[in-house]
Amino acid sequence: MSEEQTTEQGAETPAPESPAPVDTVSPEARIAELEAEVAKLKSEVLYARADTENVRRRLEQQAEDRGKFAVSNFAKDVLSVADNLRRALDAVPPNAREGNDIANTLTVGVELTEREMLATMERYGIRLIQAMGERFDPNLHQAMMEMEDANQPEGTVVMVMQQGYQLHERLLRPALVAVSKGGPKAPPGEQVDTSV
Repeated sequence: MSEEQTTEQGAETPAPESPAPVDTVSPEARIAELEAEVAKLKSEVLYARADTENVRRRLEQQAEDRGKFAVSNFAKDVLSVADNLRRALDAVPPNAREGNDIANTLTVGVELTEREMLATMERYGIRLIQAMGERFDPNLHQAMMEMEDANQPEGTVVMVMQQGYQLHERLLRPALVAVSKGGPKAPPGEQVDTSV
């Protein structure tokens, strides 16, 4: 490499000075732009805060539901025991208890056991659905058949084949019922469509 070449490489030619960028945006426009950006960011923060609050409430509700309804599978299994106690009591004819101390004592024991079981279930939020004589409610009852009963208004539960239960406000098992037909018409607004 020659000396001439080194000096040419080493000596840099000064670049022409570029003029300073001219701020073409007025201060008022820049302020308006920044205020719009601040408003947008505030809106995003509010949405994020609201979303976080919604998630927190939903998680609290789910935790509460888990606590309230954690026993639902156990409760469904226990319902068969309650059904069997009721069947045992229904199987004893009323006249069999009279004069027979053993049958009477056994029946009283089963009645006490059933009462205690229902009270225990009630303490845990499991309650019996009262269906007999009530208006048919598809949210609580499952109609198994219709029965002619001229004494009952149409759509009234006239027979309960299997008791229904609720766990807190949630249906655990619908009551299996027979509904009256052919009786006096229910007052307007209380009619139930049983043709389903």
